[in-house]
Amino acid sequence: MLTDESATRELGAVIAGALVTGDLIALSGDLGAGKTTLARAILRSLGVAEEVPSPTFTLVQRYRTQKLTVSHFDLYRVENASEMNELGLEDALDEGAALVEWPENGLPARLQLEALTICLTALDHGRREIRASGPARWRPVFIKDIS
Repeated sequence: MLTDESATRELGAVIAGALVTGDLIALSGDLGAGKTTLARAILRSLGVAEEVPSPTFTLVQRYRTQKLTVSHFDLYRVENASEMNELGLEDALDEGAALVEWPENGLPARLQLEALTICLTALDHGRREIRASGPARWRPVFIKDIS
C-alpha cells in the first residue's frame, strides 16, 4: 500500500537503488493509478532534475543518469508490434534500464517474463494499492522496504 506521494517517492528510491542495465520495470494500472508518478520518483531518485513529462505523445523519453541510462516508455497509444520495434525497447535495455507504462499494449511476452511488474490501483485519499511480481532478485529489495 502506498499511503501518499511520500510513500511513492520511497518506493521509487528503492527501485532506483536496485536498477541495473537490462532491467525492465512494467507499470500497469488504470488512468490516474500513479504509473507516471512512480516513474518520476524512480527517475528523481536517480538524479534526474529536469522535467519528467509523461511520454504519452512522444512514446519514449531517455534520461542519462550517473548510474545508467533509463528510457521511459508509454505504450498507451501503441497499436501494433511494428510500432514496438520502432521504439527501440531492446536497444534501451542493452544501454540501460526501461520503465514501461501500459505494458499490456504491446510489450513482447518474452520481455514481460523478465520484468518487475508493478500494478497500481488508485484508492481513496491519494492511497494506492500495489501488486508486484517479477524475477526473484527483486524479492528481497521489494519486501524489505514495502511490507
